[in-house]
Amino acid sequence: MAEPAETTKLAVEGVQVDSPMEAQVQKLAEKVWNKYQALDESQRYLLAIAGIPGSGKTTFAASLAYHLNQRYQDEYHKKYPNAPLQPVSRNRALSNGSNHGRTIADTSSPQIARVLPMDGFHFTRAQLSAMPNSEEAHYRRGAAFTFDGDAYLKLVEKLRKPIEPTTRTVWAPSFDHATKDPVNDDIAIPPSARIVIVEGLYTALSYPPPLTESSEPGTKAAVPSSWSEACVLMDEIWLIQVPIPVATERVAKRNFKAGLSPSLEAAVERTLNNDMKNAREILDNLPPDDKLTERIESVADEAWMTEEQKVTLENEQQQRDEKGHESTLQRIRLNRMGSIAEMAEAGVGM
Repeated sequence: MAEPAETTKLAVEGVQVDSPMEAQVQKLAEKVWNKYQALDESQRYLLAIAGIPGSGKTTFAASLAYHLNQRYQDEYHKKYPNAPLQPVSRNRALSNGSNHGRTIADTSSPQIARVLPMDGFHFTRAQLSAMPNSEEAHYRRGAAFTFDGDAYLKLVEKLRKPIEPTTRTVWAPSFDHATKDPVNDDIAIPPSARIVIVEGLYTALSYPPPLTESSEPGTKAAVPSSWSEACVLMDEIWLIQVPIPVATERVAKRNFKAGLSPSLEAAVERTLNNDMKNAREILDNLPPDDKLTERIESVADEAWMTEEQKVTLENEQQQRDEKGHESTLQRIRLNRMGSIAEMAEAGVGM
């Protein structure tokens, strides 16, 4: 029998609840904190969190940043007890200080960790339309070829450079779900952000280098992709693992709720033909084990659910209960009909 998942207590709306995902986050936050402590002030710790669609990597990254910033603020106030103490937000956007207006987070609440989502590196809809296979590009939006891997690599290279007195804030793109396009220079990563958590589908995409013509006549050389080069620049890469059937259900429900498909059945079909195709590409092209240092199991955790997700879960359970009740009544009716038929065949008066 498998060992039960380790849990830890998480305060949700003032109530202490068991949370297996929170236990994993706290353990790994301590690991990152210890590695950060070993760095000199010119270095950043770059951590990539990858996972297939529906794995929960965004929530995980935001929670990890929360714990690291909380730990940093606690240490900060030991040194500067008169500094104002402000709560650290679990919200990804607030943690980044991004509001589509080039706003840096309040410096009176020190934050050592920032989350950088890959969403902002989507090609725009106009760029997709300009592709030779534009119809497929729009349908497959979210696949690796619909992202600007070169721009992503350039940003990682900027973050990898040593921090000096003259180092300026690095600005990264975000993604506006209202306009369905990236917003340039929207996420601030100041020099004080010494831990950068990059999360997204392709942060662990490490294609085998293709062979191309080299400078030596008649020979070929391996040229790595932008994704592979970015992987090399990371201090660590973590993978959030989830079974594909579970991820399919999560993504299909999410897409249907967002109005991307006319029915849940259509959402499932689209998820299988697009999102899970991307999932297989990710899993088939993972980096070596010495770079992929953590494999984290994504488990159902009600403590991490939003109120909207909890309501959806309750509605689904109510529907299952109603269907179960109807099935029970149907079996009772069928059994009763069978009993009546047997009685009639035996000539018993009714």
